Amino acid sequence: MMLGLMVSWPVLTVALVSGLGIGLLQALTSIQELTLTFVPKLAAMLLTLWVGMSIMGQLLVNYYQDQVIPIIAGG
Repeated sequence: MMLGLMVSWPVLTVALVSGLGIGLLQALTSIQELTLTFVPKLAAMLLTLWVGMSIMGQLLVNYYQDQVIPIIAGG
């Protein structure tokens, strides 16, 4: 459970912050375009995934090597 939280936390945080920022911008300017909310949020999330992929991947690899594979191997 903690591993899932640690892996998903950066992406979810960026989605929340960018969504709030874009929502505030839309409320201030009265622009209600759907692509204005979707495209920048998606770009921010993809950038976060790209930057954090090595850390996230290493966390998952360590978990599987330390926890899952020994259970499968019977140890």
